[in-house]
Amino acid sequence: MTRTHPLNQLEFSKRVGKRAQYEAFEFTLLRNAIRVTNASYADPENHTYEVDIEDGLPARCTCPADERFEGACKHRVAIAIRRPLLQAMTLHRDEPVVADGGQQHGTLGSKTEADESCLECLDDFPCWECVKTGRRELPDDRHER
Repeated sequence: MTRTHPLNQLEFSKRVGKRAQYEAFEFTLLRNAIRVTNASYADPENHTYEVDIEDGLPARCTCPADERFEGACKHRVAIAIRRPLLQAMTLHRDEPVVADGGQQHGTLGSKTEADESCLECLDDFPCWECVKTGRRELPDDRHER
């Protein structure tokens, strides 16, 4: 079964993607949502929102930007980047969450050496587990002269 990376299922601007990566987010798992606090602000309690998770994707956020602008807000993208958060929201009892985003071998839903496509890899960028084990290489970003 091939699943698309959550980032490939969301539409968002480059600016939102960058902010989702570098801002100091804190996450709290709730029953059907994830609470996201942006600790980059001096008053993080005023920058706390809830993101609803539906079908393994961050679907809606209570922040003003998610309603006001096209595409996903930085809180939804921040969750999609951190796949263990989504995994924790949908995991089975016997599937441990891998905190570093790596692969857990030998559990339900895990990847084996025989798998052709990794569920964690993006089309143009491999996951750490595939790089570490030699299944894929990091892209070469050097320009030929």
